Amino acid sequence: MAVSALGEPCVLLKLGEVVLKGDNREVFEQRLQANIRAALKEFGFKVDVRQRHGVIALFLPEGTDVETADAVAERVSYVPGLVWIHRAWRVAKDPDAVLKAAIELLADREDVKRGVSFAVRSRRRDKRFPLTSMQLDRTVGGELNDIYGLPVDLKNPELVVSIEVDRDEVFVHTDGLPGQGGLPVGSSGRGLVLMSGGIDSPVAAYRMMRRGLRVDFLHFSGIPFTTSESIYKAYALVRALDRFQGRSRLWVVPFGKAQQSIKASGQDRLAVVAQRRLMLKTAEEVAHRLRAGALVTGDSLGQVSSQTLQNITAQDDAVDLPILRPLIGLDKTEIMAEARRIGTLAISELPDEDCCTLLAPRRAETAAKIADLKQIEKRLDAEELAVQLADSLQEYKLEG
Repeated sequence: MAVSALGEPCVLLKLGEVVLKGDNREVFEQRLQANIRAALKEFGFKVDVRQRHGVIALFLPEGTDVETADAVAERVSYVPGLVWIHRAWRVAKDPDAVLKAAIELLADREDVKRGVSFAVRSRRRDKRFPLTSMQLDRTVGGELNDIYGLPVDLKNPELVVSIEVDRDEVFVHTDGLPGQGGLPVGSSGRGLVLMSGGIDSPVAAYRMMRRGLRVDFLHFSGIPFTTSESIYKAYALVRALDRFQGRSRLWVVPFGKAQQSIKASGQDRLAVVAQRRLMLKTAEEVAHRLRAGALVTGDSLGQVSSQTLQNITAQDDAVDLPILRPLIGLDKTEIMAEARRIGTLAISELPDEDCCTLLAPRRAETAAKIADLKQIEKRLDAEELAVQLADSLQEYKLEG
C-alpha cells in the first residue's frame, strides 16, 4: 500500500465522557493530552497532539512508516479517557483526494475480496467543504461500489469507510481500536490501592484509574515469616497496570510481625478483621504521606467472611479517609472476566505465599463487633503500630 497514494499516516482519538464536562471540559482535555504525550515518550520522537472538537489528532513525524503508526495507535488505546482509536490517513482537503484515498484504502483487503457489505459515513466538521456529508457518502460510496462490487448496507455494514472533514485536512479510515473510556488519569485526584496478589485488587485499581484517579499501590508482605514471592507478584501486577496511567509506584510494608501480634492476642475469630483494620490504619498513614485522598480495596460484598456487611462496616470505622470499593456489587465471574481483559488474571493466578496465610483461623467472624475490635487494638496500641509500619515503608521502582 503506497503511502503517497493515501497521504500521511496519523491517529485519530475519539473522546467520550470528557465532552460532557461543560465549563470544565478544557481542564479534562489538557489532562488527557498530557497523559497521551507521556504514554508516547517511549517512541523517542515528538508527536504533534492537536485538539479538535470531540477529537484529538496525532500527527507523526514526516516519513513515519505504517507499522510505527499502528504501534502508536495501540499504545494510546490504553490511555483512559478515549473511546475509539483510529489509524487514519491525512489527505488534502479536496474531494478528488478523498475519493482516491478511499479507493486505495480498500485495495488488497481480504474482507473486500470476500465481498463484505459496506457503508460510507462522513462527518463534516468544517462546513466550508464543497460537498455535504450526504453528498460525500453518495459520491465515495458509488465509486467504491463500482470498483469493488461490494453490497451497500447502511444499517449494519460489515465494513465502514469513515471520512472526517476537519479544519485543515480530511481524515479517512476504516477500522478502529476500542479505548478504555472513562476520565483521564489524574483528573479526579490521587488514591492508594491496597494491592494483594489476588484477582480483585488489580481490577479495583484499574476501575478507579478509569474514573480519573491516579493511584499508588501498597502491598503488605508477610516478611519475615514468608518469602518475597508476594512482592514479586505485586510488582508484576503493577507493571501490567502501569500502561493505563504511567509512573506507577509500588510501596511495600513488612507486616509479618504485626500479624503475629494479632494472632497472639487470643481473639482467633476476630483476627482477620483485626488485621484488615490495622492494614487500613497503616494505609491511611501512608496515604497522608503521599497526599492521597482515598483508599481503594477490591472488596466484593459477601465474597469472603471479611466482606460481609457487618465486617465492612467494622473496617470503615478504623479510618477517617474514604474507602472506595469499585467491585462491591460484582461477583467473582465478572471480576475474573475483567481481569482477563486487562491482562492481570494470569499473573494473579500464579502461586505465592500471601501474608494472609499467616492468619487462617478455623472459623472467622462474619459479624465482628467494633467494640471487641477496639479492645484488641488497645492492647496492641494499634495507632502507634500503624505509624511504625508506615515508617518501615519501602518503595519498589518500576524498571524501564
